[in-house]
Parts: sequence; C-alpha cells; structure tokens
Amino acid sequence: MRISTLGFTAGSVDAMQRQQASLARLQNQLALSKRVLSPADDPIAMVHILELERTQSASRQFATNATLARNRLSLEEQALVDTTSVLGRARDLVLQAGNVGTLSDADRRSIATELDSILGSIRDIANRQDGAGEYLFAGFATGNPPFIGAPGTTPTYVGDQGERLLQVSASQRIADGHHGFAVFMNIPSGNGVFSTSVSAGNTGSGSIDIGAVVNRASWVRDDYTLNFTAADSWEIISAGPPPQSVSTGVYVAGEPIEFNGVRVTVSGQPQAGDSFQVSRSVGESVFQTLEDIIGELRVPAGSAPANARLASGLQGTLQQIDQASEHLLGIRAQVGVRLASLDAIETTREALAVDVASSLSELRDLDYAQAVAQMNQQLVGLQAAQLSYTRIAQLSLFNYLR
Repeated sequence: MRISTLGFTAGSVDAMQRQQASLARLQNQLALSKRVLSPADDPIAMVHILELERTQSASRQFATNATLARNRLSLEEQALVDTTSVLGRARDLVLQAGNVGTLSDADRRSIATELDSILGSIRDIANRQDGAGEYLFAGFATGNPPFIGAPGTTPTYVGDQGERLLQVSASQRIADGHHGFAVFMNIPSGNGVFSTSVSAGNTGSGSIDIGAVVNRASWVRDDYTLNFTAADSWEIISAGPPPQSVSTGVYVAGEPIEFNGVRVTVSGQPQAGDSFQVSRSVGESVFQTLEDIIGELRVPAGSAPANARLASGLQGTLQQIDQASEHLLGIRAQVGVRLASLDAIETTREALAVDVASSLSELRDLDYAQAVAQMNQQLVGLQAAQLSYTRIAQLSLFNYLR
C-alpha cells in the first residue's frame, strides 16, 4: 500500500488536532472545575443537572419572597404592638375620666385633647409604610394611604380588602400582612354579642352597664329598646319587624334585667319615658370608639342625666378598648403563626439546598486527580505525535541526493 506525502501529512495533522481539542476540553474542565460542560459530555447527566439548577433558581426566588414577607410581617407586628401600647394609654385616660363627680368640664376637655392626640397617633400607625414606601395596611392598593380624613375627624378606610400572597415554597404561599379594614375597622362592638347605650333624651339619672350573655343559645340577634313605662317598670321592645314586646318587669335599681338569654343592669333612677338601647354587635372602628368618647367628654356635664350618659359611655368605651386590644392580640397571633411558618419553611429549604448542591456536585464536579493524570497522558501523547511527525516527514529521497 502506497501512502502519498500529502495524505500522510493530512492524516497526521488531523490526528494532532483531535488530540489538541481533547486536551483543550480537559483544560477547560479543570479551569471551570466541571466535568460536564455541554450535553455532548454526558447527555443523561446534563438533563439531571438542568433540573437541579432550575430547582436551585426557584429556591433562591422563594428565599427572596420569604425575606420580603418576613420584613413586612415584622413591621406589621411592631405596628400592632405600638397600637396596643397607645390604646393602653387611652384606657388609662378613660378610667381617669370615670371620676364623674370629681372632675370639672375643663378636666374632661383636657383628657379629650390627649385622646384626640392618641387618635392621631393610631391613624399615623395605620398609615405606616415599609422600607420600599408601600403602605402596610392598604391591601393590594399599597401605593396610597389606606386611611384618609382631616385632623379631628374619623378616618375613612379607602384601601381594599386584599391580602398579597407570596410563594415561599413550591407548595406554600403566605400573606405578607393584613388589610386595614380587618385590623382597625372591624372590631366587634360591645361585649361581642350586643352593645348598650343611653338615649340622648333621657331625663332621669339611670345608666346601663355593658351587659353579659347568660345563655347564648337563647339569644335572638336583633336590636332591642328597654323602655321605662314608669319610674318603677320597664318593657323590652324588639326592633322586628314588626316591633313586639319581649319582656316586662318591675325596676329595682342595681338588679339585673334578663331577656332572651342576656342580662343588663340599670343603675340610678330612670324616669318614665327614658329608654336604653340593647343592639346586636356590629363591626366598629377603633377610630370611631375614640371619636365618640372624645365628643362626649367635650360636652359639659353636671346634670344627673348628663352624668348618667357619660358614665354609661365611659363604661362602654372601656369595654370597646378592651375588645380592640383583644382583637389586635388575635391579629398578632396570626402574624406570629406566619413568621413561625416562614422559619420552618426556611429550615426545610436550607436542607433541600444542601441535598441539591450535593447531587449537583456528584453529577457535574470534576475529579481533579483523575483529570490531571488524563491531561498529562494526553499531553505526552500529543508531544509524541508531533515529534514522530517531524521525524517521519524528514524521510525523503531528496535528503540523500547530492
């Protein structure tokens, strides 16, 4: 078999180029510390590597979402703590105002002024923002203040009732806060079942307590009026429709009046024609609670009917503040549960990240000792091929002609 010089040269050069390419790929693997650089290196391993890298990318995004949720929830918790603290001061002031017989109208106006300042502080807390300038209690409408209104007026909630859900794992989403309506506006009035109040037109000195539920199963959810048909007799009228008499009885100051599974107590001496309301509990804002008592404290007292209305109003306000504090405590508990869930999810995500990184290392990382030995072997082979080519290429008849 005869081999031409051109064929020998082309074959030799092609073989050396293949060796150089193989050596270059191995050097690239060593530089990047990776065994698989392209699907051609190991198609099956590359499929698993891409899946694991997608898992890592999703996990990083979940971690980012979890951080955003944790930051907002922590800010919300602090806002709730601040609101509870401010309400505690408001409760102290209402208790102080309860000394109806010893405080002057000027004293009550001074208390009302401080309560008005507290009302403004709670409104500022309700319009608190996070580090990105988004309002904490605005629902989805995070770009605008959720509570608006001129100073001295009851704020109005203009946010929505949405809760932003952030994906914090492949199967879990967590709300990053509560909307303002749920936190500040929808607090059950009275004792949570019904609330009581004194009619503005009463002429006697009768006042009414906040009442209590005796038998929840017997309670008929409706609005009732406790009318005094005489100074010593009363009648309960339901709102209906149609209005109807529910119960009647003889009035004894300080003795409870029971009907439909609830109990209220009237103190003092009502006059014929006086009335009291026993209304089903509805949602009331913390702003309205403070605004109402501020208005009552600014009305001059001194007469028996005015003192009775003020005493009943103060007692109702104390109950409502306690309801608000309990309500905020429940919201804080929900925030705490969400933060605990984020901690548990983070622990699971970190464990998963270790497993994924380990699997990636097994599939993708390079065995340095083996790769260096292989590179040295290929380098020696390339050098031998180059040397052989130069020696064989010199074997020509023209070298021996003189």
